Amino acid sequence: MTHASLNPQLSGFQGLIGLRTALRILDKWQASSDQACRVLRISRSTYTRARQGDSTWSVALDLDQLQRISFVLNIHATLRTLFDNPDNVYGFPAMENHNEFFNGRKPLDVMAQGDMISLYETFRRIDTLRGAQW
Repeated sequence: MTHASLNPQLSGFQGLIGLRTALRILDKWQASSDQACRVLRISRSTYTRARQGDSTWSVALDLDQLQRISFVLNIHATLRTLFDNPDNVYGFPAMENHNEFFNGRKPLDVMAQGDMISLYETFRRIDTLRGAQW
């Protein structure tokens, strides 16, 4: 894997599409606006503008923010693989989870701590449910 493949150059438009998609997923996960901002490390104004759907607005996202968007999209994809029922696909992140890592916490609450490690570990633990080996 080359360095370039680890740091893809996305256009502002592509980043905005990813951001808006991640925000729609977070909405369906029942994330509050504060939780969504912490998960994606975006400001309240960016959150508001991205949700408005203004086609003339663009946003510059840094690599950390793009990685966070990627984790949200990948968690969603994994949940869609695990569950057939949309209530589970979208409800799982807001449900108390008693697996070892979560210890009764909701995956969404863990992700909303705001640090990349919590987001990564949440993804990793959910991905493991589908049989992925780490």
